[in-house]
Amino acid sequence: MAGSRFLLAGIILYAGARLSGAPPSPRREWRTAFIVGACLLLGGNGGVTLAEQYVPSGIAALLVATVPIYIALLSWLFGMSKRPSALTWAGLAGGFAGVGVLLGPALRFSMPGESPHAWIGMVILLCSSLIWSAGSLYSRAVKSASSPFLAAGQQMLCGGALLLVAGLTRGELQHFDPRLITTQSLVAFVYLVFIGGIVGYVSYAWLLRYCEPAKVATYAYVNPIVAVLLGALVAHETLSLRTLIAASLIVGSVAVVIMAQRMSARDSSISAIIESGDCAR
Repeated sequence: MAGSRFLLAGIILYAGARLSGAPPSPRREWRTAFIVGACLLLGGNGGVTLAEQYVPSGIAALLVATVPIYIALLSWLFGMSKRPSALTWAGLAGGFAGVGVLLGPALRFSMPGESPHAWIGMVILLCSSLIWSAGSLYSRAVKSASSPFLAAGQQMLCGGALLLVAGLTRGELQHFDPRLITTQSLVAFVYLVFIGGIVGYVSYAWLLRYCEPAKVATYAYVNPIVAVLLGALVAHETLSLRTLIAASLIVGSVAVVIMAQRMSARDSSISAIIESGDCAR
């Protein structure tokens, strides 16, 4: 289902971009789209899809919120940003402490309403968040199609196809019965194609292209809180004290990391202005 929704969204977006006059992409841009689609959709979204068979959606959103923390680490390790400040390190430590609050007890026992194999889902989520972060940084460092809509369509075409292949390889098709499709599931699928796929993914891809990662990552303030509340209210997921403590640590740490990155970027801009003024004099 993940593969089919992204593939359909990619077809719609790619066709729309081409009909609007976007030129066809050379092979190197398709190679970039394949790598980004593999990281963000197969590794990132595909990992979340698998993990939610073991963990509630609220916990999944909390662990996915570690993406800004991974981005801060990876961008430093690969020379895309300078060494993290003490404030950033404090945020990183707090974020991983929150992950430990969620993951540590799950390795030994499960809470009421939690799968005994919840730790499997949490490990998958941590790995998929790392892959998503790497793909996000890669997409900023390489040349994509000039049209952000065409580029996003290419990425969803490649990523959706890879997800479909993965699903077929796992033997999922034999469990699919079209007669069991309900109106509710069909509406949910259409929503995920147009809102989660076209609107959500294109927005993220556009922001990655034109905004600093620290600004793009501010979605991590809101998503986990909304997901935890909706999971409790709509899906009747258990909202334990452990989840609340982990949520406070992770979301608070993400806020600290993003704030530290924005302060660092602002200081660099001020230094550049001063230096250019010195040169002018």
